[in-house]
Amino acid sequence: MRSTIITVMILFGYAFAKAQSTTDTTAPQSYSFTLEEAINYALENNYQAINAKRDIAKALKQKWETTSTGLPQINGEAGYNYNIKIPQTALPAQIIDPDAQPGTFVAVPFAPRQSANLTATLTQLIFDGSYIVALEASQTFLDFSENANNKTKLEVRKGVINAYGGVLLAQENVDILSKNLENLQENLNETEKIFENGLAEEEDVEQLQITALQLQNQLNSAQRQVEIAMDMFQLALGIDLAADVALSEDLESLAVKTIDLALTGQNLDMEQAVDYQIAYNFTEQRRLEYKLERAKALPRVSGFVNYGTQAFDEDFVFFDSSTPWFQQSTAGLSIQVPIFSSLGRTARTQRAKIAYDQALTDFERTQQEIKLNYESAQNQYQLAIDTYLTNKKNLALAERVENKNQIKFQEGIASSFELRQAQTQLYAAQGDYLNSMFQVITNKAALETILNTPEYIITRD
Repeated sequence: MRSTIITVMILFGYAFAKAQSTTDTTAPQSYSFTLEEAINYALENNYQAINAKRDIAKALKQKWETTSTGLPQINGEAGYNYNIKIPQTALPAQIIDPDAQPGTFVAVPFAPRQSANLTATLTQLIFDGSYIVALEASQTFLDFSENANNKTKLEVRKGVINAYGGVLLAQENVDILSKNLENLQENLNETEKIFENGLAEEEDVEQLQITALQLQNQLNSAQRQVEIAMDMFQLALGIDLAADVALSEDLESLAVKTIDLALTGQNLDMEQAVDYQIAYNFTEQRRLEYKLERAKALPRVSGFVNYGTQAFDEDFVFFDSSTPWFQQSTAGLSIQVPIFSSLGRTARTQRAKIAYDQALTDFERTQQEIKLNYESAQNQYQLAIDTYLTNKKNLALAERVENKNQIKFQEGIASSFELRQAQTQLYAAQGDYLNSMFQVITNKAALETILNTPEYIITRD
């Protein structure tokens, strides 16, 4: 009996330990981020950032693929033939039999039953205008991939800043609404008691009830917004939505830290803007396509050297050491000169020239758009700072007005309508203040994206 109890306890202990181990391995990971930590994490783990790095790796491989076409190429070939029916050639019969009648012929086999051959050929491109242009184009494509990765990093950074601020905004909104609702509920409870004692009107209670119901509805919506904002933040970082994530900064301190008046007066360095760099890469691609079509009119020179050996017999003796193999080798030079294409090549060249002209026009338009976007982002950032400072003052005023009306209402000097109006004004000022802090954060991120700040530089091994 005793041994049975011990056995059962051991089994229960093992089962508990196993269950605990399983729970630990399947428990969601926990994270805590400052804004800078969140940005750094996203630059390594965001889905778009990961694929942008892979695009650079692909471009590097494509560059070598293009380069290798102009380097020596060696190809080997092995062949085996078995003549089911040996081909024969008609020869004058007198070659074999001098007594044969003139004009008669005899069939003579001129091939062995079996044969095998091994050949290796080395080819080398000596000159090809298209190859030279292709090397240029592969470097341009690599530059484009790097700039596209740079833009992806800037967009990921901006997206993380917006998502981080969005979570803080939603959380602050919940905190304020909860506090407002708690204070209002205390007022409502006091007013109901006063009404029950006949010292207040029923309308006073009803006005507060209306405000409380509205706040409760807003609070429920805000709590759902926190969950959505957090999911968007985790998606921006490349974190599983089931993970437990916390933010270690608050909205107000982040907004204050984000204010940089010097940024509003910074001059635009056009060539530093990532959109300018990408547009320049695109223009270069069109230029090289035009150059490629012109290069196709140049001669193409290549050389080759091959070496081979072959053996033949009536039987399969190719793996016997005594089988004789006969060597052969050839070297040669090939020159291809385009002469006439019925004006097809000319049409392709002209079409590439038109595409290049279009790219130049688009490049000029892009530069003007960058200037416009920069001026707009600069203005929006300055406006966001001014609005934040104004709303901060308005909130302080609204809090004092609401506090005065609260005291007047309790003393019976102000009506419930006046109190509700002051409360509504305070709630609006609180919302405006929160949104203005969020706008400071996001508008600065938009301006820095145009300025390519911080500048992300790709370092290749």
